[in-house]
Amino acid sequence: MATLNIVMVEPQIPQNAGNVARTCAATGARLHLVGPMGFTVDDRKLKRAGLDYWHLLDITYYDDLDDFFSRNKGEYYFFSSKAPHIHSEVSYPDGCYLFFGAETHGLPEKLLFEHEQRCVRIPMIGGARCLNLSNSIAIGVYEALRQWNYPELQNAGQLTKYNWDDCHSFE
Repeated sequence: MATLNIVMVEPQIPQNAGNVARTCAATGARLHLVGPMGFTVDDRKLKRAGLDYWHLLDITYYDDLDDFFSRNKGEYYFFSSKAPHIHSEVSYPDGCYLFFGAETHGLPEKLLFEHEQRCVRIPMIGGARCLNLSNSIAIGVYEALRQWNYPELQNAGQLTKYNWDDCHSFE
């Protein structure tokens, strides 16, 4: 089974973290929350945004980036509006880590400079500062999974029979 790791560095908005938790749970991606965070993990807004997916989530918490890097090794990719490479032009290997920064200030500049060749951006129009964090993470997750042909995911749905006799006419 392929492994995708999502790293949220200093997330500030519980609803974003909850949305990301739900995305990770639904796709089998592992979630890494790096502090300090702008909320507590028992925050009601965080739990509500994640709905009833928490039991499907593989999540690990870290005090800070030093704590994260001391406990994890692998290929890292850093999503930033300042990055020189387009996110869809990179080949993401199994086990890689996709990093996303805080809603208010993104990833630390030092980290971006140290890993410039692994910094990627999601294209936007000029003048747009950035996308919503949970949307950006969903784009990153699904690009990596698309490249891997969506391993372990249900790739087909099934329509339920619709009873046309129950339709009401608006004529």
